[in-house]
Amino acid sequence: MELGAGDRVLVTGATGLVGSHVAERAVREGLETRVIVRQPAAAGWLDDLGAEVVSGDMADGESLRRAVAGVSVIVHCAAKVGDWGPVEDYREVNVRGVERLLDEAEAGGSLKRFIHISSLGVYEARDHHGTDETEEPDREGIDGYTLTKVESEDLVLARSSGGCPVVVLRPGFVYGSRDRTVVPRLLERLQAGAVKFLGSGEQLMNNTYVGNLVDAVFLAISRDDVLGEVFNITDERLVTKREFIGTIAREAGLDEPTGSVPLWLARALARGMERTWRLLGKTEAPLLSSAKIKFLGLNLDFDIGKARRELSYAPRVEFSEGMAETINWCRKEGLL
Repeated sequence: MELGAGDRVLVTGATGLVGSHVAERAVREGLETRVIVRQPAAAGWLDDLGAEVVSGDMADGESLRRAVAGVSVIVHCAAKVGDWGPVEDYREVNVRGVERLLDEAEAGGSLKRFIHISSLGVYEARDHHGTDETEEPDREGIDGYTLTKVESEDLVLARSSGGCPVVVLRPGFVYGSRDRTVVPRLLERLQAGAVKFLGSGEQLMNNTYVGNLVDAVFLAISRDDVLGEVFNITDERLVTKREFIGTIAREAGLDEPTGSVPLWLARALARGMERTWRLLGKTEAPLLSSAKIKFLGLNLDFDIGKARRELSYAPRVEFSEGMAETINWCRKEGLL
């Protein structure tokens, strides 16, 4: 579809890393843009750009009804993220919230495209070497986040079979300016000299620069022949864990880590910590968990050939350039 003067774009999760960049791109392209956020004050800069900022919550059907009024395109970026905590807490936002949003959007009658931002985390927590979209998601999951991202995909794809104009994008680890979680935490641990590689450090990351993902979002909006499809999205060049963390350290002027922990030992420690944390009812994630083993210890190489062929996706920003921008932003924000 070609967006025109009568179309309005709604972005959920617009104060987050991905949503903020999607909303900014939409405004800068001259599109009528609305964002729904829990704390409108946090989106003041988007209001200044020209976006319509509305208050709402994925748990509040009435606020969603107001948000979707007259909307042609929804880019759904909002999600409860993390690797610890009760599954039901994740399900309330990531599954029931999506269901409420789709209910209101379909009832409104103006929806032409629903872009669902999922995750490569839906695949089984094992080594991947060129895994493509023909592999089924892991419907057991390793934590509340990955399980409910699978469930939300199942939900939107079921709606697609009923005529809802859905496209699902599965990015890997997304980095870029406005990341206030993973890269800043890695910087803290690098400054403390507390980072060790799990295994050799030569396993590939599924790195995805946020600008490349936003390109994929707008390509998915523009194509009428990809409805109901799912696409893996990563950078052109994947990097090893060692290059990923080493680049962050160099850009930040910090010492590159050299120590490592055998992967078998890290797995054993993670299992023990998770059991102990659950018995104690701790709300904070342990130092090692299944999710951290996946992020730092597994080979995460996913094929983006389908996105190239069907979306004409061609990642523009290379990892070193994207990470330099990310660390520069962290420095300006006082996170380094």
